[in-house]
Amino acid sequence: MWVIAGLGNPGKKYSRTRHNIGFMVLEEVARRHTVDLKVRKDYRVGKGSLDAHNILLIEPLLYMNMSGTIIKKILLKYSILPEHLITIYDDIDIQIGRLKIKKKGSSGGHKGIESIIQNIGSQEFIRIKVGIGKDEGILAENYVLRRFKRREIPIIKKMIHTAADAVYTIVAEGVERAMNRFN
Repeated sequence: MWVIAGLGNPGKKYSRTRHNIGFMVLEEVARRHTVDLKVRKDYRVGKGSLDAHNILLIEPLLYMNMSGTIIKKILLKYSILPEHLITIYDDIDIQIGRLKIKKKGSSGGHKGIESIIQNIGSQEFIRIKVGIGKDEGILAENYVLRRFKRREIPIIKKMIHTAADAVYTIVAEGVERAMNRFN
């Protein structure tokens, strides 16, 4: 089984902000594979299949910097190794409209990923980093909580579809093939 986690912040206030691109991609994956996401106490979850592989889609409903508590709970509950965890999240150091897939590594300063690493005790999980760009005149903490500009919306819609394609490729064909195709 694969656990696919989209990271973001809960609530309408944050629903279409840059920091919630992980939720947006996960919801596209759910739509494509007809997975119904149900609300639990502190996360949304849905089970399904992707190219004959079982998948569990997760949206932690705690704030980004507490995502790891939910991910740990899910990995333990289903006895999933970190190597079968795919995280999808925003990255301000990647140009808007681009993505990068990594097999493992540090948090790179991303609070949600840092929370996951601390809680599961491993850096050995797959990351799909979705570029949201940055604005040098705005603090990163404020920038990620902003909505996309009107001119960026077509780029982001395309990026959401591309990131969902990357999820499919990782699960169906392997992370190496996905890295070669999407990085």
